[in-house]
Amino acid sequence: MFKTLLTAALVIPFSCFSLSFSPEIPTQALPINTNTDDLCQVASSTRAYLNKGQQYDPAVIHTQALSHLNINPKRVSETLAFICHVTQQDKLHNRPSRLQSIDFIKQHFEFIRWQPDTANARQFSERKPLLQHLPDTQLLMTKYYVHLADGQASPSAQYPHALYALPYEEMNLSLEEANSQPDLVRHHTKKQTVLQQGLSADIAKPLVYLSRKDLESSLLQGTVVVEVDQQQSVFNVHRNNGIAYNRNIKPEQQERYWFFKQVDGILGYGKDADYKITVKPEVTFAGDIKHLGLGHLLLSQFNFNGHQEYRLAVLADTGGAFDDNLYQLDYLAGSYHGFAEYAKANRHLPDYINVWFMVVKQAEH
Repeated sequence: MFKTLLTAALVIPFSCFSLSFSPEIPTQALPINTNTDDLCQVASSTRAYLNKGQQYDPAVIHTQALSHLNINPKRVSETLAFICHVTQQDKLHNRPSRLQSIDFIKQHFEFIRWQPDTANARQFSERKPLLQHLPDTQLLMTKYYVHLADGQASPSAQYPHALYALPYEEMNLSLEEANSQPDLVRHHTKKQTVLQQGLSADIAKPLVYLSRKDLESSLLQGTVVVEVDQQQSVFNVHRNNGIAYNRNIKPEQQERYWFFKQVDGILGYGKDADYKITVKPEVTFAGDIKHLGLGHLLLSQFNFNGHQEYRLAVLADTGGAFDDNLYQLDYLAGSYHGFAEYAKANRHLPDYINVWFMVVKQAEH
């Protein structure tokens, strides 16, 4: 069935874009550079989320864009399980990871080449050279990072802006219950107002105080590690005000606003803070999971100056910039104190990558 359907490029229309996939086995015998232990951890956490069932989060537990290709959430989950099975077996037998062998993955996986939605990309290309030069066959790869910041427990001239916990009035409400009550404070909170006025202590608890620069990075990246008096704490986005991210204005001018929650580790996607996917640098992509579905295993080709390699990662995160965005992936690069430090460490990474979806063959599980 799969091979019969995939004899030619397939165009799948949606309301706001046109997307094409085609069967294509990677032909170049390049090395695979992936920390398979980290990959398994992200795969396992993502699979646990998927296994909560489509009724838990129908917005992302699906394979809408790939369903015509005989891909469904069950096969996505089985692929993630296979990744960990191979990793664990290789460790048990004290042998090199077979997931770093191009011959092994060609033997055990089916591949679907992802072509970018260049038509939609052109709508946002003004003053964006990377989109203006987007190749027809490669995706734009941006990079994101976990922000490291200094902060204080109380406000000061250097640290005037708070990360706020969820307003008290909805702390005991599920996301569905809170979203059904339009009069709640969160639905009427705008970022620019909070920056100018803050929130009163009887509305929401300030978790930590940051500089404006670190606040903007926290809102943009979704996670921040803050050091206060030589103690580090991790904060992750909890719920937002429902205002969409506007790709046509600068991050500082956005009205989208997030409330935060203190957490135990670096977290990726989750519809609410009570259950989110644990992610790791260099094995995690963020993308348009509303249309693609959550949890796909992706093979990407990184072309460096004088060197090429493949990398494996899980589509386990998203962001406001990925609404109707099927020409871009965001690569979790690591943890840094700011953009300059991040840029220096990652300037060697390519801006465009070839990408394939990988699905374990049905006879393998």
